[in-house]
Parts: sequence; C-alpha cells; structure tokens
Amino acid sequence: MDTPPGRAREVAVNGRSYRFPSVPTIAVCLDGSEPGYIEAAIARGLAPNFARLMQTGASLTALSAIPSFTNPNNLSIVTGAPPSVHGIAGNYFLDPASGQEVMMNDPHFLRAPTIPASFHEAGARVALVTAKDKLRALLSAGLAMDSGRAIAFSAERANAATVAENGIGDVLDFVGLPLPDVYSPALSEFVFAAGVRLVERFRPDLVYLSTTDYVQHKAAPDSDLANRFYAMVDRYVGELDALGVVLALTADHGMNDKYRPDGSPDVLYLQSWCDARLGAGVARVILPITDPYVKHHGALGSFATIYLPNGLDPGPLIAALAATEGVSLALSRAESCQRFALPPDRVGDIVVLSGKHKVLGTSPERHDLSALDAPLRSHGGLEEQRVPMILNRRVHIPAGRVLRNFDIFDVALNLVV
Repeated sequence: MDTPPGRAREVAVNGRSYRFPSVPTIAVCLDGSEPGYIEAAIARGLAPNFARLMQTGASLTALSAIPSFTNPNNLSIVTGAPPSVHGIAGNYFLDPASGQEVMMNDPHFLRAPTIPASFHEAGARVALVTAKDKLRALLSAGLAMDSGRAIAFSAERANAATVAENGIGDVLDFVGLPLPDVYSPALSEFVFAAGVRLVERFRPDLVYLSTTDYVQHKAAPDSDLANRFYAMVDRYVGELDALGVVLALTADHGMNDKYRPDGSPDVLYLQSWCDARLGAGVARVILPITDPYVKHHGALGSFATIYLPNGLDPGPLIAALAATEGVSLALSRAESCQRFALPPDRVGDIVVLSGKHKVLGTSPERHDLSALDAPLRSHGGLEEQRVPMILNRRVHIPAGRVLRNFDIFDVALNLVV
C-alpha cells in the first residue's frame, strides 16, 4: 500500500507502528458475533459476500480481551492494546477514589491514545460510528471535531448530532434511515448504512464501526432472527467491499446460552454467596457487565470482581469459589491482572469467571429480570473469547502468532498483501 503524498509513512500508537492507508480502511466490531453466526448464515445461502471474502480474502479467528465485555474490547480494538494499557476494565467499576460504583464511559478514564485519534493528529480523515452512545465519547477521545477531518456519532442519538460535537449534523438525512430503536436490529443496520455513506461522501482514511449485540443476546446461531440479521450485515459488507476499501471485521466477544432446562437464567449470586460466609455487606461484588442497557441481559454475565476489607485474606474465599459449581476460575487480583492484562487499580481483590452456561449476579433482589423476553444469553468469560477476524484482502500472518481482536488495525494496515 502506498503512502499518500505529504503524509507520514507510519503512525506510532501504544508501542506499535501502523502504515498510513492509501485507500479507506474500515475496522468493524460485530458485537457479540461468535464465528457460528456467520458460518450458519453462509450455510443457509444468506451471506454470499461473507462467503466470497472468506475465500478470496482472509478468514481467521482471534481471542478477545478478558473480560469479554463490550467496553473493554472496543477500547482494546481502537488502542491496539489490552486493558492494562488503556485502563477500561469493564463497563462498570468501583472507583477507589470515591468508593462509588460508576460507569466507565467518560474519556477521563482512558489512559492511552487511540489509533483513530493518532492518525487524525497525523493528518488523516477519520470517522467513527457506534450503535450506542455509551461508547462514542470514549472511542472519539482526542478527535478535533472542528477540524473538518473527524466525524463521530452514535446511531442511538443520530437525531441529536451536531457539527460542533460530532463533526456532522443532520445525520438522519445523511444516512437516509429513521432513528432506530435502541433495542432492535435496526440500530446495527444504521451503523452499517452510515459507514457506506461516509465512505461515499466523506472518503475517510480510517473508519471504525461498532454495532450492538441485541440480536445475539436474544438468538442463537442459525435461528431465524440471527440469520435475518447476518443477511442484512452481509448486504452492507458487499456494499462496503464494492467501494474499494480495505474491510476488516472482528467482534468484541462471543455469546452463549446461560439458562437451565426450564428456560430460567442459571445464576450464581455472588453477593449472597459472600454474605453467607462473611456476613452481610462485608464483601462487595461488582459486575462489570452493568450498563444502562440491561433489558436484554439483566446485568448478568460471566465475569465478576469482589472487593474485601483491608487485611482480609482472600485465599480461603478463592479456594471455596474454585470448588463451587459453575465457577471456571477464581483468581487473586495479582493473578488475574497478570493473566488477563488488567489494570490492578480497577479490579477487586478476587476475580471470578463462570463457565460456558453460567452467569454471575449479586443477589436475586438486585436483578430485574422481568424484561427478559427470551432465555438468557450472555458473555464475559473465557468461553466467549473466540471471535472471527475476516478481511476482504489477503493477509500475511507470521507463523505462530496468536491473533487478538485488538490486532485488527495492525492486520488491516500492516499485514495486507
């Protein structure tokens, strides 16, 4: 790939160098997309563009960051680094400075520059579109919206986008679709439609598109809902590919059934578990999956962290947790941060991961599951770490390299042949 005249040949970000693209390069995070979704749609003849790209381009798999939640992985993808570098260890955490449980969606929580912002600083035209607004501020950190070279907006608040805040106004007219419901497949379709329009009219050097996992929380691979959704995605994949871009798709995490034979959620309530052993409120359980959009998962996921009072040895609790049915891993702060590259000051004294079909909660009365209209599917643990990586160009991956989803910009910018 040639370097555009007058542009830097490479841009360094968080210890990596990335080649400046000569054609628009688009990275897509297909939220919640385990490989089985795309495979099933192809088998049904509903995804001919994916089938073609996976034959003529690259069809790979990668591992997500842990916890396999949305915010940590989206920030890993746009920084090219694990949570220990960028600092976003969950959607939600216990702020040690205030002692309050807070959403980690403000840019001041971010500890590393992003790839889009670094390219923008080097002169690139950059565009980001997210499904939900919770990610937009984090992903667009460092972009100068008044430069005329940066656009960043969410499908959720597309009707409220302004030139001052988002680099673009009148987004609904620009995209040509109505404002989508946040709990619908249309939210992700809006992201793709926006990506097509941005490439056609703005011709960015670098684009990041991030969808929502509404469908994946409700529907397993090869279900009618999932197949219709991936047929829609496939249509936009074909449109983007036809625009002459480098297109690279991965996911933030996979998804698994988390329910009993009777359809009820299979939950280990960790706050109740701790209270029974230590006394009420001695330990504090934090669920990093928590965000404003709990209708489809009830704040139940497969990763949790436990804070203990100063001086309380976590060893006996870790041993007891490790022997508890449904727990796949129970680790100390030091062990979990070393194994999963997490920031120690944003992780509790104990980290707990549940198995493939189990989720972790606090206590039954703190989870409103009345809005679940389908058997629970969720994510967060090791079983949801394997994700696809698909490109419309051939790539050269060095022998023995284990790909992570946050290698997607490295692959798309540096390894396309």
